[in-house]
Order: sequence, then structure tokens, then C-alpha cells
Amino acid sequence: MTRRLVFFGGKGGVGKTTLAAAFATLLSGRGEKTLLVSTDPAHSTSDVLGAKLSREPTQIAENLWGIEIDAAADAAAYVERVKEDARESVSPEVLPAVRQHLELAKSSPGTEESALFDRFVDLIALSPGEYDRIIFDTAPTGHTLRLLTLPALLTAWVEGMVRQREKVAGMERMLRNLAGEEGSDEDPTLKRLRERRDKFHHARHRLLEDANFYLVLIPERLPIEETSRTLRTLTENRVEVGGLIVNRVLPDLAEGAFLRARLEQQSEYLDEITTRFRDQRVIQIEQDAHDITRREQLSGIAEQLEAASLA
Repeated sequence: MTRRLVFFGGKGGVGKTTLAAAFATLLSGRGEKTLLVSTDPAHSTSDVLGAKLSREPTQIAENLWGIEIDAAADAAAYVERVKEDARESVSPEVLPAVRQHLELAKSSPGTEESALFDRFVDLIALSPGEYDRIIFDTAPTGHTLRLLTLPALLTAWVEGMVRQREKVAGMERMLRNLAGEEGSDEDPTLKRLRERRDKFHHARHRLLEDANFYLVLIPERLPIEETSRTLRTLTENRVEVGGLIVNRVLPDLAEGAFLRARLEQQSEYLDEITTRFRDQRVIQIEQDAHDITRREQLSGIAEQLEAASLA
């Protein structure tokens, strides 16, 4: 509850955006400077909050700011930064070919995820400092898991690149010395690689030490199975799971044969969730009678989160 980075994740359509927005509203109402970040390409956070969000923090209310990450725009900016690095470290003869390959990389698999992760790392660095807490409304499960496991993968990859570049730089210095040429010992490529290695290492540390992940599901078969797989992956990667939030639970007051049948099935699934995930804290959020389309409607959900001592 005291961790500064809080993630809401789960299968698409289970209500992550609404819960993340309600939780951010709850924290900001307590006087905590809160940043709500959406990594979901559907851009539904703006709709729930009734505010047009962008790539930069937009103030929504007192102590509450929001961002919607544009992965495509970040990928384009990311490639442009790499182009600039290449201009300083690649010979003029091969630079046109390098720039052409980088243009193609904008639409290559993994480019948007890498750019998104760079943006993600920059944002988590804002707390503590500019914000007391940062709440992440994440994309559907598979995308989120790749994002969370990326630091370990990229750190290992960059460390390998650093070792290779150090060998090349050492050979270049030796050849310059043999030729009696003067040259700078500073290698801009090696410097950038080391910076990225340190950045990824720090991000991994923050995820392990200062992040809490809440898995959102609804009492239905497919979300239960996906939650089980996600929980296993998060545990294997040592990411702290704060608990499971079972959203859209029908109240017992529902009447009629159809609703009674739904309640019976829901009861079976809730029992299964309690038994199957007995090592996890399970929080239930009742289904609202109306669609959540305005920020004012988040107060009821925030009250349920507060009653469950989520914050």
C-alpha cells in the first residue's frame, strides 16, 4: 500500500481503466500528488475522466494529473534519437544505409515496445519527486507482461553490446596508436550503451522494490484462466502482486430467473477464485447500475477500494 508505483492489469474489457482512475482519484483526494498513466492504445482513460489527455501530464483535478502514452509517436522520436547517435558514431560512407534501416525499423516488431519502455522508465523516475504516486492503467495482459519483463531482457542484451563495443573500441585505440594518430578516447556509442544499461537496471530495481501490481478480473471463466497464467508469470519475475480485484460483481438483490441464474454461476466462480487464489488477497467491486462514463461516478468505486484498505 505504500509502494509508489501501482499497476492495474488484466484481460481486456474487465474494467482496468475504471479501477485505475478511481484509485488515482482516491489518492489525489487524500492530498497525494498522483499521476495516472495509460499505456492502453484504446485511449479510454480520457473518456472515463472526461479530460483530453496527451503525451505530457495534463492536470485533471487538484493533485491529479493524467497521461496517455502514444507508442507510435514515441517510437518515431526514439528512432530519431538513434539516428542522431549514428550521425556522431558512424562513418559518412555508411550513414545513408544506416538511416534507411532505421526508417524501416519504425514499423518493425518490438520498436514501439522498446520506445514505450523508454517512456515508461522516464515516467517512473518522476516519483518520488514531482509525484507522490504513479498509477498505471496498462494494456491487455500479454502486452503488459512483455513491458514488465523487458528490463531484465534489455539489461542482458545491452551488457552484451557493451562488452562487444569495448572490444571494438580497444582495437580502434590500438590501431590509432600504431598509426601515430591522435583521437578521442570517448566513444559516444559506448557511453550511450552504458547509460541505457544503467537505466534498465534502475527500472528493474524499481519494479521489484517499489511497484505493486493488482490483477483485475470478472467472475467469468476466461478472465479467471488468464489471471492464473498472469499471476504465475509475475511471481516468476518477482513482481509484487498486491491482490486480485474481482470487478462487476452482481449484488445479491438482483431479481428474475435470468439474474438468479447469473448469480448462481457468479457464486460458483467467486468460490473458485477464493479457493484457487487463496494465497492472494481478493477484493470484490460491485457492478454499478449504469456505465461509468463520468469522473463523478468514480466516487462509489473509490469508496469500495478505500473500504478494502487498498490505499
